[in-house]
This record gives sequence, C-alpha cells and structure tokens, in this order.
Amino acid sequence: MLTSRRGAELLASAAALREAGDSLDSVGRHLRRDGVAPDELAAALTVTGLREKAAAKFGPRAGEMLFTQAGLEQASRCSVAELHARRFHGATAVADLGCGLGAESLAFLRAGLGVRAVELDPLTADFAAHNVSVEAAWIEACHGSAPPHEVIIGDATELGAGAADAVFLDPARRTAGHRDTRRLASSDDYSPSLTFAFDAARSVRFGGVKLGPGLDRELIPDDAEAQWVSVDGQVVEMGLWFGDAARQGIRRSAAVLRGDPGRAAAAGGAAVTGSTPVWHELSAAADFPDADTRELGEYLIEPDGAVIRARLIGKLAAELDAGMIHDGIAYLTADNATATPFGQVFRILEELPAREKDLKRALAARGIGRLEIKKRGVDVDPAALRTRLRLTGSGAATLILSRSANRHIALLAERC
Repeated sequence: MLTSRRGAELLASAAALREAGDSLDSVGRHLRRDGVAPDELAAALTVTGLREKAAAKFGPRAGEMLFTQAGLEQASRCSVAELHARRFHGATAVADLGCGLGAESLAFLRAGLGVRAVELDPLTADFAAHNVSVEAAWIEACHGSAPPHEVIIGDATELGAGAADAVFLDPARRTAGHRDTRRLASSDDYSPSLTFAFDAARSVRFGGVKLGPGLDRELIPDDAEAQWVSVDGQVVEMGLWFGDAARQGIRRSAAVLRGDPGRAAAAGGAAVTGSTPVWHELSAAADFPDADTRELGEYLIEPDGAVIRARLIGKLAAELDAGMIHDGIAYLTADNATATPFGQVFRILEELPAREKDLKRALAARGIGRLEIKKRGVDVDPAALRTRLRLTGSGAATLILSRSANRHIALLAERC
C-alpha cells in the first residue's frame, strides 16, 4: 500500500504533521479522525518513525524512502555503501544479490553503475524498488539520466548475476522477518551460504561480500582482501573483496571514518548529502606482527577496533613509535603524543593503586565524580565498579585498567 499514490499521500500527511510539531501519537489520532484504516495507519506511522531514525544512515533523503525495522537495522550507512561502490570502479553493472532495502544499490547508482538488484522477500523488494526509483529520479534531475536499474523479486541463488560484470552480496545473518529478528549463531545458517557467496563473487571480474566484523578468521578465503570498517569508533562490518575489487599486495586493511557526514547532517550539522566522507586506511599484505612490549610512557593509545580486528596493531605501533603495554593486550604506549585517526590517544596523568579499596580512596581525594572506565586484559565490569566506587566529586576523568609487566595497573588519564 505504501508504494501506491495513496500511500505516498498518507506518508506526506504524516510528515507534515510531524514537521508541525505533532508527536507520533498525535499524528495517529489526527489521521484516525480522517478515516484512515487501522492497517494503513499502522504502516504509515511505522515508516514515518523509521524515516526519522534512518536519517543517521541515509541523510535527508531518508524522508522519501521506505523502511522496515529489520531492514533499516541491517542496511549499510550511506558512507559505507559509497566505500563499497568505489571497489567497482571500472565495472559496468553490479548484481546486488540479496539487496535488502537497496542501500548498496543506491550507492552503485550514484557511482554511475548499472544495478541488477535481487531480493527474496516481496515486501522488502517492493520497498527497495521504491528507494531505487527515488535515487534514480534524483540522479536524473541532477545529470539528465540515470544508469539502468531493476529490482527483481526472487532467490539470488537461482537468478544469479545475469549480465553484470560485478557482484555484491550481503548474506542474511539474522532470522527472517521485518522486525524483532535475532542474530544467527552460526555462519552455516547464513542465507545465501558463504560457499555460494564466495563462488558468486569469484565468478565475475569484481566481487564483494559484506559480513559481520566478528566472522571467524579461519573462514576468510586466501584469495580475498579482508577489510574491517569502523565508523565513529564502531566496527560495523568486514568486507571481503575478490578479483579486481581486491588490491594487489593487500590482504588485511582497516578503514576508519571519523565524523560520518550522514550522521552530521541528521544531527543538524554542516554535512550534506553528496559530501565526500574522508576515510583513513591502514593496510598490509598479511596480519602484522605485534610490537614489542615496553615500559609505560607518558601516553597510552587505544587502537580503533578495526585496527585490532585486522591485526594491524603492530603496524600502528611502528607509525607512532609505540610499544605494547603487555603481550596480547591491545593498548600501546609512547613517549610522545601523535594524533592518529586509527586510535584514541590518552595522556597518563598518574598511576593510581589498583586495589579497589585504595583506588576508591584515591579518586575521592582527587574529587573525581564522573569517571569513564576503560579496560583490557582484566576481569572487571566497568558499570558495576563505578557503582561500587560511589564517586561524588565534581571532577571528571578517564580510568584505564589493564596489565603491564605482569601487574595490574590503574591509570588516571585524559583524552588528547
């Protein structure tokens, strides 16, 4: 219904009421008085709420798109989808197999690539077709024409890539449904299977597979480039790239984005749709050996999660002239503060007693009432510890709990 003219008018009415300051409940009461049927009203209110949430991923044009709860949760951010699209430079068309709501397809269109999108779920496919048509109309308005595109309802394992010379797959890693889905425990249950996804990605000139960042590293194929992606400190995915989508001499990489333009625009910042996100990348031909351990310096560096997952901590350490504080613990220490997009740098103010009773006394003496607790290599629940410390002062600080030279350490620090 929402893809019809009637649905568009209903959503426009809901949006106008929201812009006038009405709550979703008030919008519902208003439309109910206008005689909107209960099922239509429920669908319209759901999409209206999801459009507002989607602005953080899709920017201002989210207000024209259609979403399901599950589809929005699983969709790539606009900035990450554009990072994917860059991999297909030189391709003509991309088969987006298992396209979901079409986030990747939109980025492929913006990159000038033809799109053959395939989605098994009929409702999701209808919403994807609507979203692709919205993007194509915008491209046509700006450039006079849009690349060829289609959204097909069907099984990706049966329909395949068609005539496309590139394939992108995002295997379903959650149970089927439009809301309240749960994460699948085993990669054996992904749909389509990893075997199909890898074979499909190898069957064309350019191939890409989007997976969760925690995928068992034993499952990473030797012929793929593995890239972990982090947005504003959150590791959001691991991409596997095949054929010409992979780069010569690179098998491990960490791509880091700070200050996501889509999020900034959604929050009222200066970034706008179409702005180019600035990605930073650390890469190597293989897992990089960890750095040697050393005594604590004046600064501590917490590597970004993508760097940790890509096992490039040692390379970051070399760039920062830093060492590990302890074998197997992903904290680095250095004598100088070097700004880096690949981690957070802290200046160590002092070392406090690690014993909880003494730590509590030391923090109280310093007037610390607001405490950020970070930890690695120690069995501590930061939330529970914060409660037990019962801090009441007016000051704020960061407490870093870890191990160094086979002893527990508690470091009072500040962000650089």
